[in-house]
Amino acid sequence: METTQKKQSMLNGAMILVVSAVMIKVIGLIFKIPMTDMLGTVGRGYFNSAYEVYTPIFAIAMAGLPVAVSRMVAENVALGRFREARMVYRISVRLFITVGLCGTLIMFIIAYPYAKFIANPRNLPALFCIAPSIFFCCFMSSYRGYYEGLRNMVPTAISQVIEALGKLCLGLALIKVIQTYGMSQFNAGMSASGNQSAVVFGTAVSNLTEANSVITPWAAAGAVFGVTLGSVASTVFLAIHYKLHGDSFRQDQLAGSPKPRESGEIAREMIRIAIPMVISALILNLTSLIDTATIQSRIASALSSEEGFNYITNMFKDSFSAAAANDRLNMSDRAEVVKYLWGAYGTGLDFKNLVPTVTIQLGVSALPALAAAWAVKDRKEIKNTIETVLRVAMVIALPAGIGLGILAKPILMIIYGRGSSSDSIAIVAPIMATYSYATFMIAVSTPITNMLQAIGRTDIPVKSVCVAAVVKIICNFIFVGMYRLNIFGALIGTMIFYIIIVSLNLSSLLRCSQTKVHWRSIILKPLVCALLCGVSAYAVNSLLYIIIPNFNSDSILCGHTFSTLAAIGFAAIVYAISLIFIRGIKREDIITLPKGEKIAKMLEKHGLLG
Repeated sequence: METTQKKQSMLNGAMILVVSAVMIKVIGLIFKIPMTDMLGTVGRGYFNSAYEVYTPIFAIAMAGLPVAVSRMVAENVALGRFREARMVYRISVRLFITVGLCGTLIMFIIAYPYAKFIANPRNLPALFCIAPSIFFCCFMSSYRGYYEGLRNMVPTAISQVIEALGKLCLGLALIKVIQTYGMSQFNAGMSASGNQSAVVFGTAVSNLTEANSVITPWAAAGAVFGVTLGSVASTVFLAIHYKLHGDSFRQDQLAGSPKPRESGEIAREMIRIAIPMVISALILNLTSLIDTATIQSRIASALSSEEGFNYITNMFKDSFSAAAANDRLNMSDRAEVVKYLWGAYGTGLDFKNLVPTVTIQLGVSALPALAAAWAVKDRKEIKNTIETVLRVAMVIALPAGIGLGILAKPILMIIYGRGSSSDSIAIVAPIMATYSYATFMIAVSTPITNMLQAIGRTDIPVKSVCVAAVVKIICNFIFVGMYRLNIFGALIGTMIFYIIIVSLNLSSLLRCSQTKVHWRSIILKPLVCALLCGVSAYAVNSLLYIIIPNFNSDSILCGHTFSTLAAIGFAAIVYAISLIFIRGIKREDIITLPKGEKIAKMLEKHGLLG
């Protein structure tokens, strides 16, 4: 157990987490595509609603302690206080178990009032199924925070992949089992009654549409329970890994380190660091909860008048007609129409976080590196870390966001074009495109917050999120309630929200750290290359759509899929070449890649590194 301790560089650690994040996103798409097809857009609305109440409680429970553990461990290791670093972990386990139990209990308590007064009583099974996940996620985070503080991102990365695979396999299996059982009850009942009525999960139904209305909430609960089982599997892996490998401190390091402080003093410091982040998460996630209620209630308000209902049904007539024809939407039930639009919005949100999920890993890896540099007052390392995080985030986010925005509809056609959820593509595409163009802001939001936390300014994100949250709620109330904007009105408040947070937090980070960065290399160079990437994607996709016939159109391997994938590939090549020739890449960005040293030497030889 006591072996030589190995620390990863900030970019090495980020690369490990990025690879993990990409795998998780792929697994997530593999989960959500068939899940959305199996549940339909209404069922996806139930799934989203359960997640929307779970996420605030989860985020508040998890907000401060993992960051506090990572930061305290990194600082103690940098100063040679190895025994105290280990003490931080032991105390964190007790705190996380307590917080996890409280979070799960709160989830069970508020499930019924939330389902009855905000979402829909049919959401109750899904809410109960996801509640235990809070405990297991808290418990596993004591391990993750400790290893991240030691600048070892491998256990976190592997556990995240295990969690995602558990959700995929078990969630889809449970959906299938529940739907099959529900339909068998319906068919048996209709046969016995001469096609008059049947009882499905204890509810009398008279036709297939009513049967689907009863089965879908339970199937969505099965999907959500897969999330809980995935968190259980991840927790088991981390517990076994720690038992086998420990933290790799050597005996001489432990013997030579000073005596740790009292456990009560360490716990108080951990809580003191965590409290501002908990407050920030509380505000942010209560805003998200209010967001959920406000958007759905304001859509309902827009639909309440005959003029508004007629305008919205005409605006989305093709989508609504297709969903109704497939027994996926009951147009006479306005609450179900609201849930349909909310489900479509949730599908668009899947792509909103596609790129930020990758760039968030930069912040996770930068936090212990920056905390260690801050502890020993290494100004050069502080500047390098901040600049590297911002530059790499922009190098990733700008081309990906612009590309996803331009190719939003073709990409959605590949993913959902042949399934039962294809009817909502016309609604999802503009939502996806808008969030994609704003990806560069969303992508740097969390890493900037992480860096503020690393230098001890956890109060600043609290202030910025307060301002942004109030503005967002006001915007949602105003714009979503306008029936001409309806669900698209939610985009306005979200855009303003991120503008406020990124502007306030970034200016504060640079001022507090006394850092000046090179904006030309951080923004201008990647932006120029990203625009070339976007133009290339649009041109190639449009041209190939005309040239290549849409062969095998009933399959995902059709002509239009080939056109879109070719456009993505060509745009990526254009971006990479233009970024190299404009000298938008630095040596430290390259050496983290496989054979990175050789690539860096070759580019240096030709003067192509910035």
